[in-house]
Amino acid sequence: MGRLLPGGGATATAFTVSMLRRAGVDTGEAAAAFGASTALQIATTLALPVLALPAIIGGAPVDHSLATAAYLGLGVLVLVVAAGVAAFAFDEPLELVGRALQWLLNKTVRRRRPIAGLPQQLLADRDFIRGTLGSRWMAAVLTAVGNTGFDYLALLCALRAVGADPQPSLVLLAYTAAELLALIPLTPGGLGFVEAGLVGTLTLAGVPASDAVTATLLYRIVAYWLPIPAGGVAYVLFRRRYDGLRDSRTESAASPISGGTDGVTVGSSKR
Repeated sequence: MGRLLPGGGATATAFTVSMLRRAGVDTGEAAAAFGASTALQIATTLALPVLALPAIIGGAPVDHSLATAAYLGLGVLVLVVAAGVAAFAFDEPLELVGRALQWLLNKTVRRRRPIAGLPQQLLADRDFIRGTLGSRWMAAVLTAVGNTGFDYLALLCALRAVGADPQPSLVLLAYTAAELLALIPLTPGGLGFVEAGLVGTLTLAGVPASDAVTATLLYRIVAYWLPIPAGGVAYVLFRRRYDGLRDSRTESAASPISGGTDGVTVGSSKR
């Protein structure tokens, strides 16, 4: 639904929470779970350019090949896992990041009121996610990183298919930009914004314009369009399972409980 209707993640969350409510899952728990997973996924995406910053600044002067881009992405994803584990296990890394961001924002952007309390806000958000995930926070971190990793691999395969030979660090930056553009709620799944941004950043990475357009379309077919029919099949299966279950519960609640062969219901006294 987030790929079909404007609103993106908010639309998808509201729709899925209503489905989970029909399946017997508490609305508050479902909303908290989606909030935690969304925050974790956004944090993973934002961590990519930060941890790849040395390679981006240096321009990755090594061999301009997709193998190098894959190794660079793999190395950054390993760093993301390590950073995620450190953020969940210790307070100091988040406090350090919060202080650095707070200083940077206050020094680079003119504000009527300086930002304050950002480290405490990051810790509060971390505690919410960790409290929601419970003992499965490690599995959630690995899943979020794996989701990003396979998505990045899809982009590399699309570039390989068109024979492109881009600058590795900028491929990672192009992917991050596409993921952030997908969060724009004006169109479903950032449709249009992602394509334009990805073509532009791939061109800056050294991919010819025609190859950048083709690779972007291939990547979006895999990452955006193919999950839509899969979601339709999942919704049909959901309706068949839970609508039938609800109908059976309704019939069970509406039918009287027989107390014997004489048709007298349980609870009435025989005279």
